[in-house]
Amino acid sequence: MSERLLEVRDLQVRFRTEVGEVDAVRGVSWQVDAGRTLALVGESGSGKSVSAMSVLQLLPYPRASHPGGSIRFRGEELMHAPGPLIRAYRGGRIGTVFQEPMTSLNPLHTVEKQIAETLRIHSRLTGAKARERILELLELVRLPEPVRRLGSYPHELSGGQRQRVMIAVALANNPELLIADEPTTALDVTVQAQILDLMADLRDRLHMGVLLISHDLNVVRRLADDIAVMRDGVIVEQGPAEQVLARPAHEYTRTLIDAEPSGRPRPASAAGEPVMAVEDIRVYFPIRGGFFRTVKDHVRAVDGVSLQVTPGRTVGIVGESGSGKTTLALALLRLQRSRGRIVFLGQDISALSSSRLRPLRKQMQVVFQDPFGSLSPRMSVEQVVAEGLQVHQPTLKGEALRAVIAEALREVGLPESVMTRFPHELSGGQRQRVAVARALVLKPKLMVLDEPTSALDRSVQAQLVDLLRDLQARHQLAYLFISHDLAVVRALAHEIIVMRDGVVVEQGEADAVFDRPRQPYTRELLQAALGEDAPVT
Repeated sequence: MSERLLEVRDLQVRFRTEVGEVDAVRGVSWQVDAGRTLALVGESGSGKSVSAMSVLQLLPYPRASHPGGSIRFRGEELMHAPGPLIRAYRGGRIGTVFQEPMTSLNPLHTVEKQIAETLRIHSRLTGAKARERILELLELVRLPEPVRRLGSYPHELSGGQRQRVMIAVALANNPELLIADEPTTALDVTVQAQILDLMADLRDRLHMGVLLISHDLNVVRRLADDIAVMRDGVIVEQGPAEQVLARPAHEYTRTLIDAEPSGRPRPASAAGEPVMAVEDIRVYFPIRGGFFRTVKDHVRAVDGVSLQVTPGRTVGIVGESGSGKTTLALALLRLQRSRGRIVFLGQDISALSSSRLRPLRKQMQVVFQDPFGSLSPRMSVEQVVAEGLQVHQPTLKGEALRAVIAEALREVGLPESVMTRFPHELSGGQRQRVAVARALVLKPKLMVLDEPTSALDRSVQAQLVDLLRDLQARHQLAYLFISHDLAVVRALAHEIIVMRDGVVVEQGEADAVFDRPRQPYTRELLQAALGEDAPVT
């Protein structure tokens, strides 16, 4: 007989907005048992995070309200519970792990202080006993060199290490339930696999219940015992994970399962004049020490990388965080000082001055990972897309300018009506399409795509991949595609470069690298990303 921890019945969540009231969650019911994981699955806006945050009353009250429903933890009603009771549960009997640990952890506090705070509040532990418990927790979450990391700040840790600290904070007071809201979205595939294995191990060892919120079915497959699929504020399907994933009953569930980026890039020859060819690119950062801050050594962020990309082809650059892939891209765009030879459109730009390089900038454009961060919140879509045109084509004005912007938006599948809207009024997929339109409007020859799909739902990722393939074929664009998501890379890339610690460990045609990887590190990446489907040769 399962031991029931959390029971949600007929939960309703309503938000008060400037244009009226919106029912974000409409009568959902689910439960979490000890030692089991329930995954709330759905696209952005489905209501899954709102449902989970309602458990600990973390919604923005009074703008948010609960017109009806019940939330019981071991039989005790939490809906509309008084503040002191809810605060005792937060970080005490119920721990929470959020999506982005860099924003969840205090940048001004050390690892030790972050964990000590929750121990002091809920367990009244201080001093030597607190420090002993903190080290125990860091060992529990397998943080390397826990004693040395006590004095580290969040920015001094990798993404996976930060997430381990966040899990340690959540586990500090031996919670019975762990709420994990997209806990691995921003992590590399190998680190993601480690975190998921860690959470499964902790759940089993501590007999915790886990409420997992995710849009990534690969994550859900690895961790969930039960699944509730949400859409537009209601649950459309619910049941054991194996049943829901293998035999989905609802059309929307089948759509989510089929929404993985698929297919292959359109055939394109590697012959012909390259858009960009680079030789022996190196980016070294000095390590200084001593009283006079003299250079003692260098961090070799990029060490001797060579590549070329021709029109209509995509070079995918993959590797874990810290492998040097983004630093390489910045160097190729001349946004990061480097050594080596960079030939762009037949011209050596390695040593060009900023003024001489400026006319070539419109031919090399970049699309960043986070469209909300890369688009100015104070500018309308029209102003965002027009910004580059006003720099490189200052004579283009009025209706002529507006017509060019409208055409760029149409090319990325957006109606002209979005021109007057602001980034916060768009979905994540729409914002990323605006970012692509901003780059495309200048008719570039090369586009650098730095993790452009990682912040998006799987279905939106698939749409964006289809869009990028179509734009590439239509305009013969050369892409440098940086990602840790190998499913997306396989759908787009003709050639793969695998980087580790600043150097290329494997390079070749995409099919050869995916089907017959030569290096153990490449096989490790594929195993972490593809699981049983990864090659074993």
